[in-house]
Amino acid sequence: MTVAPIPLSDLPVGQSATIVTLGVVGALRRRLLALGLLPGERLTVARVAPMGDPLEIELKGYRLSLRKADAREIMVSRRS
Repeated sequence: MTVAPIPLSDLPVGQSATIVTLGVVGALRRRLLALGLLPGERLTVARVAPMGDPLEIELKGYRLSLRKADAREIMVSRRS
């Protein structure tokens, strides 16, 4: 059974997933790739700000804050 990818912004706090694709282009895409958000990498949603933006993820042992609009463009799979 194949599980369809979902936007990172929809992943609940504490849930881990694997990055499938980045749907952003240009400077933002280069920045995210440089920070280690690469297809195949595993991440966990660490927390979400009280108003829902930004969300904080844990990736490769460090934490990174992302705007919800950017997280919506990162597709992840809960199965690896």
